Amino acid sequence: MTQKPMTQRSSEAEVKSWGFPHVFTWTDGPNAHYPPHSHRGLTTHLILRGKLTITYPKDENPEKVTYGVGDRIDVDAGRVHEVWIGDEGCTYVIGE
Repeated sequence: MTQKPMTQRSSEAEVKSWGFPHVFTWTDGPNAHYPPHSHRGLTTHLILRGKLTITYPKDENPEKVTYGVGDRIDVDAGRVHEVWIGDEGCTYVIGE
């Protein structure tokens, strides 16, 4: 059975169903970089297009992990993370 493609509207509705009151779609251009930072609350990211790589530099053994279309990444409140966007850019739904 073929999975239906994710649309922005259906993906935003899905993220809202996970209990996130503030949901929006964001697009980063190719090779964007977010230096180490944290957020005050739990955030989630559902990738619609492209790839991103994330690491947690304050972890004991930080590793870079790359995520693509359909992947969900949750970042706990206060957890320092660093993000690199892939060569084709990345569009994702953010819940916070």
